[in-house]
Amino acid sequence: MRGEAFLEDRADAGRRLAAGLAGYGDEDPIVLALPRGGVPVGAEVSRSLGAPLDVFIARKLGAPEQPELGIGAVAQGGVLVLNERIVRALGLSEEHVRRAAEEELREVGRRLRLLRGERPEPPVDGRTVILVDDGLATGATARAAVVAMRERGPRRIVLAVPVCPPRTAELLRPEVDELVVLRTPKDFYAVGSYYADFEQVTDEEVVRLLEQARTERGEPGPGDASQR
Repeated sequence: MRGEAFLEDRADAGRRLAAGLAGYGDEDPIVLALPRGGVPVGAEVSRSLGAPLDVFIARKLGAPEQPELGIGAVAQGGVLVLNERIVRALGLSEEHVRRAAEEELREVGRRLRLLRGERPEPPVDGRTVILVDDGLATGATARAAVVAMRERGPRRIVLAVPVCPPRTAELLRPEVDELVVLRTPKDFYAVGSYYADFEQVTDEEVVRLLEQARTERGEPGPGDASQR
């Protein structure tokens, strides 16, 4: 049995989320999407609010021989968030966790260079930050992103997702200033089961959406930096 596909695609999800975020339009927010799936969602939120769009990267730490079982997550800036219960249950050593975190943080750096190029991370100090993803299961990567973002001193952190389990919403709500979620199905299935179209998002699509968002806001492209 699958969840009800109440979303057409990620663009539809972004438009629906944007309606619930309209009140933040006057706060000069910045939309930071978790790639790759969160970027098409965030692009619609960014367009609706007239806000800049960028990426913020967090990655799950998988258990040995069970990569789908998350023992925690890392986020850009070196943040590590662990599920201590699972780490203890699996008997994982500090050395194993350290090596796994270092490997994923290297991948975070690689993906930042791939998706953002030479552009610096946008400053968020004193701003309203809207973190967007296409859905959450355990919420580990979103939590790591929130922790990393909190260190950067934003005025407010809003986490916006189309769908997540009730327990995940319960765990994340105290971590942010506001959690905006369209549905929290009691019998939660995979995130993709709530979409009619959940095609994988490519790196090329992420880069295209980021460039499109900058063009729509009149921001200089990569080749225009010297002309500013």
